This record gives sequence, C-alpha cells and structure tokens, in this order.
Amino acid sequence: MASTTLASPTLKFLEDRWDPAIAAGLDEPELLRYRSNLLGSDLRITNFAGGNTSSKVNDIDPLTGETVKVLWVKGSGGDLGSIKRGGFATLYQEKLLALEKLYRGPATEDAMVEMYALCAFRNNPVAASIDTPLHGFLPFPHVDHLHPDWGIALAASANGLAKMEEFNRQYHHRLVWVPWQRPGFELAMMMKRAVEENPGCDGIVLGGHGLFTWGDTQRECYLNTLTVIDQIGQFIAAHGEKKGSTRFGGVAVKARPNRRELAIEILPFLRGRVSGQRRWIANYSDADDVLQFVNSAHAKDLAFLGTSCPDHFIRTKIRPMFVPWSEGQDIEALKKQIDASLTEYREQYRSYYQKHALPDSPALRDNNPSIVLIPGLGMISFGKNKTEARISSEFYTNAIHVMEGASLLHDSGTSADTKAAVPQCASGMDPASFKVYTNYVALPLSEAFRIEYWALEEAKIRRQPAEKELSRYIVVVVGGGSGIGREVALLAAARGAHVMIADREGSAAASVAGELAKVTSKEFVASTAVDIRSREAIREAIKATVASFGGADILINTAAMFPSSPDGVITEAQWAATLDVNVTANYLLADEFAKPFSAQGLDASIVLTSSANAVVPKRGSEAYDVSKAALSHLVRELAIGLSPKVRVNGISPATVVKGSTMFPRDRVRASLAKYGIAFEESMNDDELRNLLAGFYAQRTLTHQPIDPADCAEAILFLASPRSRCTTGHLIPVDGGLAEAFLR
Repeated sequence: MASTTLASPTLKFLEDRWDPAIAAGLDEPELLRYRSNLLGSDLRITNFAGGNTSSKVNDIDPLTGETVKVLWVKGSGGDLGSIKRGGFATLYQEKLLALEKLYRGPATEDAMVEMYALCAFRNNPVAASIDTPLHGFLPFPHVDHLHPDWGIALAASANGLAKMEEFNRQYHHRLVWVPWQRPGFELAMMMKRAVEENPGCDGIVLGGHGLFTWGDTQRECYLNTLTVIDQIGQFIAAHGEKKGSTRFGGVAVKARPNRRELAIEILPFLRGRVSGQRRWIANYSDADDVLQFVNSAHAKDLAFLGTSCPDHFIRTKIRPMFVPWSEGQDIEALKKQIDASLTEYREQYRSYYQKHALPDSPALRDNNPSIVLIPGLGMISFGKNKTEARISSEFYTNAIHVMEGASLLHDSGTSADTKAAVPQCASGMDPASFKVYTNYVALPLSEAFRIEYWALEEAKIRRQPAEKELSRYIVVVVGGGSGIGREVALLAAARGAHVMIADREGSAAASVAGELAKVTSKEFVASTAVDIRSREAIREAIKATVASFGGADILINTAAMFPSSPDGVITEAQWAATLDVNVTANYLLADEFAKPFSAQGLDASIVLTSSANAVVPKRGSEAYDVSKAALSHLVRELAIGLSPKVRVNGISPATVVKGSTMFPRDRVRASLAKYGIAFEESMNDDELRNLLAGFYAQRTLTHQPIDPADCAEAILFLASPRSRCTTGHLIPVDGGLAEAFLR
C-alpha cells in the first residue's frame, strides 16, 4: 500500500518537535515511545489518555528463535504524553490476524477482547486496548489513531463526507470515510475493507470519532499525522474566516466582570449539591473559548445534544448540565436555577439509563453532572480529584472546539438540520437517532450508552487503584508551615486528601506545599498566608481553598502562641495576645468555615489543638494555660452549636518540642537552665530541643517524647470518617501525664 512521504511539511498551527539527534539513538520500540510522547505533548493533537499509536516490529520469537512480526500498541488506559516503553502491549501480529477466522460478527465482538491476551508476545502483562485490532489489521508499519479537535469537527459534521472530499482535492490527500462504529473488532474489519477498496489512501476519518494516519517509518508517520491534522485545521480556519467573527449564533449573555468572585461564592453550594452520592473536587474555567460558548445563543441546544467522540463523553458524561442564568440575576437566583437544573438532569440521566440498559449492564452510576455550564460565569467541572476535574474540563473544551469547527464547515444556503441520513450513520442504523444542530452531529444516545456502560469500560474502571481514606476530601491545615501542622499536612496528603496549607508565614506554607507535591500531586496541594486573628484574612484563605478545590471538608488548627520574656514577666498586652490567638482566633476560624460547610450541606469536621496545660496549672505559664482551658471548652461549645453536620473535636498534647515555633533557641535554653539540665552552647537547636524533650518525657508514664507525628495521627483520626460518631471530645496525646488525668 502506498503512503504519503513528506520531508518537510509546511505547518501553520502545529510544531514539528522531532529531534533527529534524540531519535538517532533509539530502537523501534523506543522510537514508538518517542513518537507517542511528542504527539501527546500537544492537546490540539490528542487529549489526555486519548488515541493510540502502534508499530509493527521484527523480533526474535523466544520459542522458535525465528524472526516474527510483533505489534506494539498503546496499552489500555495509557496516556500518549507520558507513556513509557513498558506501557505498550505487545502481540504476535500473525496470531492477531488469525483471530479474523474466529470472528462471528458484532454480537460477539466483546468476546474477541479475551483472545488478545492469548496473542501476547513474551507474556507481556500489559492489557491490550479495545483499539488493538484497528491497528493490527491496517497494513502499515506505523499507525496513529488520534482525536484532534479539527479532525473530530470534520468527523462530526453533517456534511463531513462532502467536506472530506473537498479537503482531499484542496490539499491533495486521499482520506477515506468510515461511518460510525463503536471501537472493536467490527470497526477493524470495516477499516480493513476501506483500505483494500481504496489503494493509495493516506488516512481514515472515522465518522463521529477521530482520525487514523500512518507511515512506512516512525518519522514519516509522525510527519503525516502532523500534516493531516494541521491542514484540516487550516481548512476549517479558512471556512471560519469566510463566516466572520460570530460563533455559536452570537452572544446571548455577557460575561460577568466579577465572575471569578461569583464562582468562588457559588462553588461550595454547587459542590455540595452534586456530591450527594460521593464527594467531588471542582475545577473552574473562564477561558475565552469557554465563555464564548456558554454565553452564546446556541449553547443550551448544543450542550443538550452531548458530545460525539467516545473519549469525550466517557469523562464528561453524555451531556453537561446547562444552568440558565440571565443578566441581572443574583446568586440566590442562580442557586434556585441550579437546584431546578439538577432535578431535571438527574431525571434525564436516570431515564437515559433505564431506556438503554440491558440485564447485564453495569449498575446505574452517579447521576450528577461532571460538567456544569453557567452563562456569564463559565464552566465548572468535577472529578474524583483535582487532576480528573481539570482533565474533564479540558475534554469539554475539546468538545466546544469540535462543535465550533463543525458549525464553521456548514455551507450557507443548505439546511444545517437536515433530516436526511448523515454520513456517520452506518448501514442498519436508524438515521433519526443522529441529532444535528448547526451542522454538528451528536452520537446517538443508544451508542453513547453502549460505550459509557460497556462491560469493557467497566473493567477498566475496576482496574484503577483503590481510593485512599481521605480521597475526595479537602483538608485545610492552619499552622501547617511547621511542627504539628506540617506533620498533619504530610499525613493527610499521604492518605489521599487535597490539602490547603495555611500559615502566618506564607513562605513556610509554600515550602511545606513543595514537600507535599513530591509525595502526592502538585495539583492536590495549595498554600496561603493567613492571620487567624483577622476575619477578613480567614475569609481570603477560604476563598483560596474554594478557588483551588471547590470547597472544604475538614478544618484543622495547630497554630498557637506561648508568651515569654527574658525576665519571665508577662505583660497585659502579651496576656491579651495569647487569648486572642489561642481562643478568639479559633472561634473566628470555626465561625467563618461554618459558612462554606453550611453551603455544601456535607458532613464536615473541625479539630483544634488544646494542651495538657488546660488542666495542669503551672507557675509562669498562666496566660497559655488559661487560654488552652478556654479552648478546650470552646471545642465542646462549637460541637453543640455546629451539630449535626459538623463535628468538632480536639487534642490535648503534652509539650511538643520537636519542630515547634513556640520553642525558639532562647526559650529552650531558659527551660534547660530552669530544670538544671546541662547543655553546651555549641549544641545546635535540634540537639537542645532533644534534651528538653527527653526531660519532659521522663515525667510521663510511657517515657516517650511527644512527636508531632503522634499528634497528627490523633488529629486525623478525629477528622476522618473513622470517628464519625465522636464530637465534643479531646484526645490526650501526652505520653500518659498523670497530672492531666480527668478529675
């Protein structure tokens, strides 16, 4: 079969990122990995985890010692941008082709997937994707299957076949059209026939789906792919220039100038409403292309049609939720619209499931939307974590581009809503099931269901790692820049939480955030400076948390102050400051966080840090001791006041010296001298602190120094669902301090 060979394509939009110096030292599998990474590095070429690449490579059969052809193809669930050599499935090409003899038609094609494992080369455990036969049955050494926005726009146009032929004439290509078919063995057979019937073709447009391109070498395949995608982009752009600047029927609602502030205000309410079955993390976008769409006259109708490409709606669901919100309406009106839209959306989704489900279909999943479109505001997307929420947003942005491209390809003077069969409609399908609006063709709901609730997709979901204890929870750690707070943040992150680190010292909070990013994901952590004595500063910290993750579930405060002076005399100002920080600030924190907690309507928890000093009076620490006694009772008062949705608890540690900002070098030296503990001035801060911590430990029943990690364990126990029936309680973390026993 012939294929186009290009040495130096002229690209208008995309960039040729191939480095000959890098490629020169790579074998064929590594060149495939390199090619894949380059293609996946540009979201205009393919979306996250979307598309497939393959190469047919000669290798030695370990059983016979003979040279055999091996198909290397992206494994199930992999991402082209980050895939490594080990992420590819490898199959005996000859065995894969032999499966055609076993194939008995579309009704049995799912059973063919089980056969791919029997074709594995060298017992490679990487699961072969459902797209494997699409690559194997194409007679080309190197194949790319991608979902570029421009390519899908052509594939999802009511006049897509005619426009593809026009494109071929204009850019001297020989693309062929294959109507819609769910990915799998049947589609592989359709593509095989299309290539056989069109010798010399240089690509395939899959109706409503995506694009296939190929080449005789890795480099040629990469160039062919870039060239076809870029030229389709040029083709659509030229149509757009003829139509002027108006998109999607023009502006119906103006973007609100304060939309980011409004989004932060509505996010906790919206997150709570969509998290009735399980919690979600949010992502907000007011990108120009998003606003152009959601504010347009056609947005509601196009959004209702849903997406076309399978890769899109698997993450964005069959359709987004469009919330009508007119100019001049306030937030309270928006809340009412959200509730009404959610009721309608859930009913429609349940009806969609009931209409298309079969006896062996997976159970109904969460019927809340993952994409919410609000005119004047933008798009809010939800996912099990921040990364998933962002990716869902990117996918729907891709869908917006597809709808825009399809509408631009509509020829003036012809009906955009023709009732004639569209080219996506294959033989035997109902033409009426393909809905068209402004030339954009959406996937039939029955076909969407066959993919969304496909047993193979369900298996892919089940292969994902189990979620951690605090996955989907948003934890705010005040005082997280050092000591106990730092340990709490690290432990919460390790248990899957999204963590906002708040501290008086913004640089300290940012530093700990950097630590957390190394053990979790940088998208799962954020930091902010906060002065907890100020309501306004607390409100800004809450806004920063909502902007990052969509809400808050757990508030933890470890920040406190211990007044000291060289002569041991505490001034009235120090007394007032101690009560301000250790008591009043905790009240302000709880009072302000109660607002987003209430808006969400989800179970939430607060954990405050008291002290054994609350019940053990001492000479010289009256201000601190009294403040902690008040804080302990504040825990009980807040538990009553914020019930039943918010649990409030606390811990009462004995003196924690390690990592504490309340123990600067001078205070440690003074304490060592007070207790007659010998030390050398040459000792560093940690050595001095260890001496003091060891002394305090001997006064406990366990003789163990209290470590910040010990406190973190207790705090997160109280904060987590494991203690769902505990509120108004304080756990001692004091090593067994007899003086602090309840009395």
